[in-house]
Amino acid sequence: MAPNDPTPAADNDRTKSTSTKKESRLSEARTWWKEAWDEGGTLYELWEDVRRAPDAGWHGMANWIKAVAAIAVFSFVVLLFNGAVDVLLDAAHRILTAVPNVQVGDNTSTGVWATIDNPIRAYIAAHSAGLPISASTVYTLWQVTGLFSLIGGFITRSNGIRLTWLAWGCAGIAMVWTTTPDTSRTVATAIAVLAWTFASAFALRGLNLRPRVFSTVHTAPQITVQPQIHIPAQPDGPAPDNVRQLGR
Repeated sequence: MAPNDPTPAADNDRTKSTSTKKESRLSEARTWWKEAWDEGGTLYELWEDVRRAPDAGWHGMANWIKAVAAIAVFSFVVLLFNGAVDVLLDAAHRILTAVPNVQVGDNTSTGVWATIDNPIRAYIAAHSAGLPISASTVYTLWQVTGLFSLIGGFITRSNGIRLTWLAWGCAGIAMVWTTTPDTSRTVATAIAVLAWTFASAFALRGLNLRPRVFSTVHTAPQITVQPQIHIPAQPDGPAPDNVRQLGR
């Protein structure tokens, strides 16, 4: 006779074994969870560290809490910095876009300043053709950099700003030397050097290249007398009998 259960015996055994494994895993998970929250368990110790952290302070709290807090603060700072950089770049782009168009290639300067400014305009116009920004923007940035380093060096006396001023002046003198015709190149470069040197008196205010000499003063050692040490004084008068006998 055919069995009433249409499912083969092998399938029933496989289903029972699968359910038994699931129950054993759940039982092991419940056991681990219970042991972890018992006194001395892993989760219990972690919760105690968190509970004692406000009273223990930064130096007394657990190291893993310090690490988590440091990672969270660092991630927050990175997010803020990323957002701030995007905002600053967008603002700089708008400012540079709003800069008035300066005719860089035209010699619009007059007087002594034209001897320095016109070669710089011509150099920037000739060497900024393939840039994503216009030559007018490059010339404006050039002027802003020089003005910022001049005023910043005079006020703050910062070495970084002063290095910027030195690099700006050397680059400007090099552009004047390169662009000015051969017949007047020496005179134009000399005027540029004199003008930059005069302005450096303000940008490099207070700069002293003389090395500092530190003198060492040697002081004599002090002798301290401890009052608890007493030296008995010899009394005046005849020597004792034992001393007389030794003298004989």
